[in-house]
This record gives sequence, structure tokens and C-alpha cells, in this order.
Amino acid sequence: MVDTNSCQKISCSSALNRLKRKIPYGWDLNIYRGCSHNCSYCYARYSHDYLGEDDFTKVFVKTNIVEQLDKELSSPSWKREVINIGGVTDSYQKIEEEMLIMPDILKLLIKYKTPAIISTKSHLILRDFDLIAQLAEITYVNVASTITTMDESVRLKIEPNASSAADRFIMLKEFRKTNASVGLHVMPIIPLLTDSKENIETLCAGAKRADVHYMLPGVLYLRGVTRKHFFDFINREYPDIYDKLRELYKGGGADKSYKEALYSKVVNPLRERYGIPSSYMKAMKEKLK
Repeated sequence: MVDTNSCQKISCSSALNRLKRKIPYGWDLNIYRGCSHNCSYCYARYSHDYLGEDDFTKVFVKTNIVEQLDKELSSPSWKREVINIGGVTDSYQKIEEEMLIMPDILKLLIKYKTPAIISTKSHLILRDFDLIAQLAEITYVNVASTITTMDESVRLKIEPNASSAADRFIMLKEFRKTNASVGLHVMPIIPLLTDSKENIETLCAGAKRADVHYMLPGVLYLRGVTRKHFFDFINREYPDIYDKLRELYKGGGADKSYKEALYSKVVNPLRERYGIPSSYMKAMKEKLK
């Protein structure tokens, strides 16, 4: 059981957040603020600033988001554009077991035939398998999961409250039975920790078994409060690589030569060897044409 009383309830003036870009999607939908997964590398920690809260694991529930979304999707001005669900905070984190907001969100997407991208690190999404399968029959749906490592001793440190990597691959394989596009996000690849050829190959092998439509890799990027939080974590849990990582991350991104070598010598050859596509746009264009 989840103690819903420990979560702070807030209301939102709008459900959808318009992004500056339109490709591959122009709208974000986040039903929670904060995330209990407590990933050490989480880029979204900054989003708690305006709430006056520095603990990103403190979850805020948008209690009126279903009603707001209904108003926005029913508007004559709504063009059934792609909505990215969970871009800032995971919609299937622990509290969703009790709040049960996502089923109502999915029912609205079905009602208004609205395409969606759903990203999660939780196998809880399987609870809504039938609704997502139904939506995928009438419009574009992408179900994606970030998986960084198959080493549970590492995963439990960097993503302590997310589902195991094995469970996430099982989830992706299940959604492959639907009409949804299914993707693996290897994000972030953490230098000196999850960037070994052995780890990337294990992830590629898992992607092949799950028969995902694409694999999208990305090297760790550090900015703002995330940078300090991450390096404090590394200094505490992996002090032997701390100095080397600081040298590699003099700026927000890893050294260019490091990234070029990683992709050319490890990621791209392995992805090609296992026959895993790199484009997530193909299925989207086919479904939305």
C-alpha cells in the first residue's frame, strides 16, 4: 500500500504544456510533480524550484488534471497532436498504484483519438495494458522505457525505486503484442559506470529479445541542481571514478571525443550487429499520415 496522505495535493490551471518545438511532439502531460524513483541522474530536479521544494522525491498530485485534460481535448481548437506523457515525472511511479489517474487519462485519449508517447521505468504500466492497446488501434502510441544497466547492484544505486531492468524488458515485450510502437531508451549512458561494451551489448541483446522497434541511446548530461546532486552521489557511492568524471564533465556534456568514440566503437556497431533500428520516427509517420 502507498500512503497517499504523504503526497501533497495541488491543482493545475492546464493539463497540457505547450513546448517550443513540435517534432517529434509539441505537448507534455505530467500528472505528478516529483518522482519517487529517486534516480541519481534525474534532469528534472529543477522543476521543483517554483514549488519551493528541494526534495524531488516529494510527490505532488494534480488532483484536477483529468477534468482539465477533458476540457482541453474537447476544445474545437485541439488538433489531435502527439502528447508526451511523463516527460518530467514518471506517470507510473509508486503513488499511481493508489491514485489511479492514468486509466482516466487513457480513456480521454481514446475518446478524443489523441496520439501519445508514454515513457516509464515501471512495470506498473502493464495494469493499463488493455486501455493502451485500445488506443493503439485507433491512433499512434509509443511505449518506451529507459533501461541503463542489467547489473542490479548498479541499478539499485542509480535508480533505487524504479522497476528492475528485467521487469522493464518484460513490459516492453508484452506491449510488442499490441499495435503500439515500442522503444528502448538507453539514457543516460554514464561514463565509467554503464558505458562498457559488455553492458551495452547486454542491453542490445535484451532489446532484440523484446523485439523493440527502436533503440535510442544518450550520454549523460548534467546541468543545474542535477549536476551537484549527481556528483555528490558519485562521491558517496563510486569515489574511485569521481575525479575522472569531474574531468570529463567540465561543462554540461561529456567531452566530445569521448562521445564520438563511444558511439563509433561501441554503441553503433552493437546496435547494427543486433539489428535494432535507431529511428523512432518511422512508425510515427506511418501511423499519423
